[in-house]
Amino acid sequence: MYKKIAAGALSAAALLGLAPAAVAAQGPIDFKPIAGSAYGQASSDWTVPYVVPEGYTQTMVKDESVLDVYAGEDDLHDMNTQNETGPQAGRYMYNTYEVGANGAVAVTDLKTGEAKVIAQRPDWNRLDGIRWTQWGTLLVTEETAGGHVFELFLDPHDRTKVTRIEDRTQLGVLRHEGIDVASDGSVFVIDELNGGSIYKFVPAKRGDLSKGQLYVLKLTGLSDAAQKWNQATFTEKVGAFEWVALDMDQATVDADVASNAVNATEFGRPEDVEVIGRTLYVANTSEDRVVAIDLNKNVLTSYVEAGVNVPVESASKGVTGLNNPDNLAEGPDGALWIVEDNDYSDIYRAGADNNHDGRADSVELFASLKDKGAETTGIYFGQNPKEMFVSVQHPDKDLADGIWKISR
Repeated sequence: MYKKIAAGALSAAALLGLAPAAVAAQGPIDFKPIAGSAYGQASSDWTVPYVVPEGYTQTMVKDESVLDVYAGEDDLHDMNTQNETGPQAGRYMYNTYEVGANGAVAVTDLKTGEAKVIAQRPDWNRLDGIRWTQWGTLLVTEETAGGHVFELFLDPHDRTKVTRIEDRTQLGVLRHEGIDVASDGSVFVIDELNGGSIYKFVPAKRGDLSKGQLYVLKLTGLSDAAQKWNQATFTEKVGAFEWVALDMDQATVDADVASNAVNATEFGRPEDVEVIGRTLYVANTSEDRVVAIDLNKNVLTSYVEAGVNVPVESASKGVTGLNNPDNLAEGPDGALWIVEDNDYSDIYRAGADNNHDGRADSVELFASLKDKGAETTGIYFGQNPKEMFVSVQHPDKDLADGIWKISR
């Protein structure tokens, strides 16, 4: 268990692990951390949405002036991914829309700028996560009670055409948001609520998600009662764990009921997952922390936690800190990147755990969103290691819901 630090006990630089004028990252996307969140810089009439480090530029990839899928309301651009394998890898950017009905998936040709909807259904509700699989399909999730995962198959000769869609209930029916696929073909998902759990699906055959077993994470050092969600005790949820097999008949109807039946560990709004090497990272929004799950040793640690290795946010005092971590991404150097769902949504880079205490040695502030009414989603690093993609969702600026590229 880690000892909490009061927001004012240490300077922001000390908590962030920074010396004055330090350079945070090395390699293709190295940067000097910005001074703080965009406090006092709120704008709904911006030409670029973020405060970014010196040497970085911001380019609009697509917004509602290019493709307005839901005329008269926010499109709610959400997660992004590219065609990561195969011919013309990295040419196409796919995104979901987190609207309440008639959900859609769009594609943007990053070479020509052309954007279009490639799949849309009246029954799709709050589409959120999207991932490219190693076998060349797209996995799309619904962030709603009774949400499903859908697999979109693309024409191998035209990656902008969907040939069929399969409902993958084997991955659990729950409040899906983030999703990721490990190199062995296992799929990780979460249940996005206070009291949600973390799941792993192991297919019977790699690349075939129609059959397999869904497991849920359960910490072994806690009583069944202590596995339940409790805001006051979430910091105790670290240590050794096991993957517990679920009743698949129940999981394909309501995975939350299935996980409750085995007293699985509950977390505070797990929202996104990111596999980097043999570590699974999960953003627990209500806990203001990101946990690291060692898939070799079966040990869970608090990798980034407000008040531990990053300050506690206090906008009223002008203190930049971690608040509502939401989406995750793997950077080109293998580091973990984090975006917040809050006012002046920030983007952080978490450093490595070189001293092996289970948490990042440093957490550096890369960017901050100037549009106070908006949030950053869909952080993604594609084929070019000097480019980061993010979505600006529900901004105060008209027709500005869309995707931006931040590059060196």
